Amino acid sequence: MSNENLPQVAPEVLAVHQKMIRRQKRQRGFVYALAIAICLWITVPIFFIFSMAFTTQETVRAYPKGFLPFIPFSTETMRFFLNSEGIIPGLINSILVAIITLVLSTLIAAPAGYAISRYIFPGRNFFRLSILAVRAFPIVVLSIPLAVMFIQLGFFDNIYSLSLMHTALTLPTTVLVLSSVFASVPYELEEAAQVFGCTPTQAFRQVVFPLVLPGIAASAIFTFVMSWNEVFAASILTIQNRTLPAQVLSSLSNSSEAYQFAGGFFMLIPSLIFMFFIRKYLFNMWGQVSK
Repeated sequence: MSNENLPQVAPEVLAVHQKMIRRQKRQRGFVYALAIAICLWITVPIFFIFSMAFTTQETVRAYPKGFLPFIPFSTETMRFFLNSEGIIPGLINSILVAIITLVLSTLIAAPAGYAISRYIFPGRNFFRLSILAVRAFPIVVLSIPLAVMFIQLGFFDNIYSLSLMHTALTLPTTVLVLSSVFASVPYELEEAAQVFGCTPTQAFRQVVFPLVLPGIAASAIFTFVMSWNEVFAASILTIQNRTLPAQVLSSLSNSSEAYQFAGGFFMLIPSLIFMFFIRKYLFNMWGQVSK
C-alpha cells in the first residue's frame, strides 16, 4: 500500500497528540522524581546510621564527616554497643515479645476479620467503629492502670504481660487489615467449592486461605514492626526485663554518640531480616492487586 492511500492526519490533530505525549512524559517524569525523592528520604538516613555504626568511635565523634563516613570500616562501635549492659537481654526480650504478639494477633484477628467480611450480624458497623475507637485510645491512659493491675496480679515486669499489651495495641489494626483482605476474595469461590463437595472448612482451607496468605503475611509484618518499635508501654510495664527500645531509651541521655548510632541501626536489623524472608508474599499480594 502506498503512502498516498493512507489517511492524512490534520496538523491540528497531530499537534494535540504530540502535546498529550509531552504531558504524559512530564507526568511520568514527575512520578519517577517523586519516587526517587521518597526512596532517598528513607534510605539516606539508614545509610548514614549504618555508616556510623560500622566505623571507629573517633570517626563517629569527628566533624565534619567525609562523603563515605564508614571509612575506615570497623566493628568497634557495634561491639561497644553489644557489650553495653542490658543490650543482649533486651534484644532477646524484643524478639520474643514481637513473635508472641505476631502469633496472638494473627490467630485472633484472622477469624474476626473473616467473620466481619463474610457475615452480616446485628451491630456489625458498631463493632467496626468500636475497633477503631480502641485503636485510637491513647496508650498513655492505658499503661498506668495496666501496670497497677499487673502488680496486683503478680504479672508485672514480664515479657508475657508486655506481649498481651502489644497484642491489644496491634489487634484492632490487624483485624481491619485482614477483614479487607478476606473481603477482596469473592464469596462465590467458596460457594463453588462447596458445590463440588467441599465442606465450609475445606473450602476455606483449600480456596480462600492460599489467596489471603500474602495479605496475612503483610499484616504479620506490620504487627511485628509495631511491637518491635513500641517503647512507651515497654518502659512502663517492665523494669528488669526491658525490650531493646526501652533499654536504649532509658540509657539514651547518658550514652555516647557511638552508642546512639549503633543502637539505632541495631533496632532496624530484625525488621529488615523479617521483611527479607517474607518479601515473596508481599510480591504475590502486589501481583494480585495489580490484576
